Amino acid sequence: MSSIDQPDKGKSPSDGSGGIAHLRQKIDAIDLQIVSLLQDRARVAHEVGLYKKERGLPFHVISREQEIFDRLDRIDIAPFPRPVLKHIFREILSACLSLEEPLVVAYLGPPASYTHQATLKFFGTSTRHLSMSTVREVFLCVERKEAAYGVVPIENSTEGMVNYTLDTLVETDLKINGEVVLPIHHCLLSRGEDIRQITKVFAHPQSLAQCRGFLSNHLPHVPTIETTSNTRAVELALQDETHAAAIAGEMAAEVYNIPVLRRHIEDQPDNQTRFLVIGDGVPGPTSRDQTSIMVSVIDRVGALSSILQIIASHQVNLTRLESRPSKKKAWDYIFFMDLAGHQKDPAIQTLLGKLQDLCPYVKILGSYPVSEEKRKSG
Repeated sequence: MSSIDQPDKGKSPSDGSGGIAHLRQKIDAIDLQIVSLLQDRARVAHEVGLYKKERGLPFHVISREQEIFDRLDRIDIAPFPRPVLKHIFREILSACLSLEEPLVVAYLGPPASYTHQATLKFFGTSTRHLSMSTVREVFLCVERKEAAYGVVPIENSTEGMVNYTLDTLVETDLKINGEVVLPIHHCLLSRGEDIRQITKVFAHPQSLAQCRGFLSNHLPHVPTIETTSNTRAVELALQDETHAAAIAGEMAAEVYNIPVLRRHIEDQPDNQTRFLVIGDGVPGPTSRDQTSIMVSVIDRVGALSSILQIIASHQVNLTRLESRPSKKKAWDYIFFMDLAGHQKDPAIQTLLGKLQDLCPYVKILGSYPVSEEKRKSG
């Protein structure tokens, strides 16, 4: 019997009015209040759903959810930990939304992949998740309205941009509706009880690249085998009879019941991946947004420099600039830019008008709330 389960032997010095049994009664009463309030919230959420349905309004509004999280940030909740409160409210929002209408979200990769984890972080566990094998399939799923949103990787802090996502953004009419940043912590998973027993390592190429140092130092002579996903790596390691290992996240270890031999084997401890949430609408303005655009430039000396000067002259902060081949002709490029602000902001509207006058092609990829991680760092 644990110490907390021992029979009461008098009053608690800190309470003085009934010992731990009294304190537990107070907690039980508070728990009942919490459940009652959750029931009230669910009923009101159901009413909201009926109101939206009668008037043909969108049932899920990302900017509205961000308002709720912004309000939580302004509330003093000590001593309760703020990150835990946000996680709780994410699940409350997810559960209440499911009472209005099931939210379907497509994501890249199999269950327990990092994109799946990013989807859970952004939408919660009460949504219906569709696993897709390619980025293009995620976009097609949303375009066909089989899913309200899609989640795809766009950038890793150590390996750079995910080019096939950039290329697909060029081709689609869908918009970026949100972003989520996920810390990437790799584990070495295996049924082998000792790392010295490992005969081969399965992993996605990007995971192998992010764990080069660990593999070189601890498994220098063990062959590595590339797989289509880290989840597939786990499946192959489980099927192998020679103490094979896989590189994947801890969620994969839990889902597939495979032991963790080593944790945090990534070379960069601050390894993060940024994911995009794509949809067919544009979220309304929030307390802090960014607008992603794609532009082409006239093929002349100083063309890009002129555009950057125009952006600066309108006092708009350019937070990201990436280039990709246009695939129309050799050495022709398009540029992806993230601008601080929403496309409905007057400064952004004026700037976009200027760019459309000067550039052969300007495409607004979306305006959406800045991720929580960027809000903290900013």
